[in-house]
Amino acid sequence: MRTPKLRELKEAIKSVVQGPYTTTFPVTPLKPAEAFRGQPEYHEEDCIGCGACAEVCPARTIDVIDEGNTRTLIHHYDNCIYCGQCQAYCTTKTGITLSNEKYELAVFDRAQAVTSVEKELVRCESCGGVISTREHLVWIARKVGSLAVANPVLTVALQQELGITTDPVPRGEKDLGRADSYRVMCPTCRRAVYLTEDWLG
Repeated sequence: MRTPKLRELKEAIKSVVQGPYTTTFPVTPLKPAEAFRGQPEYHEEDCIGCGACAEVCPARTIDVIDEGNTRTLIHHYDNCIYCGQCQAYCTTKTGITLSNEKYELAVFDRAQAVTSVEKELVRCESCGGVISTREHLVWIARKVGSLAVANPVLTVALQQELGITTDPVPRGEKDLGRADSYRVMCPTCRRAVYLTEDWLG
């Protein structure tokens, strides 16, 4: 019982002698700690638009919106709990990071409390379903190296990135055939090609 009382007495004497502690912020800028977790920021050159950050966000503050041929990732930092899961589980490790410089986040309109990034979307040439972003496919192809030739979607995406192939001619309304196995297709349509094609001619 004596130890806590002595500690409190020590703190009381110290506060009387030293006076109150008052910072000069915002007159002088505040220097946060090195591990301070501030506003999450997308980095355009490193983000591949895979949506992993939205999958692991416990507060559900990241929206993934697919419209047309564009995927938009929107982070609402007014609802963010700054846990750092988006940064920890980012596929490229640097696509989204928590800044230790941006910590003045007060706004009058909550609609302004957002950061976003847009990426080109790749859709299935047969059904139009979303496959992923072009940067995501290229990143995977480069990651797996020569093994990418086993996947036509990765091969086509990498060849288009290198400029050695052009966009394919639209399929039209014809039935799926053998030639379609080398198009950019979702797993469901690719499976339909392999199951319905008469490989014996």
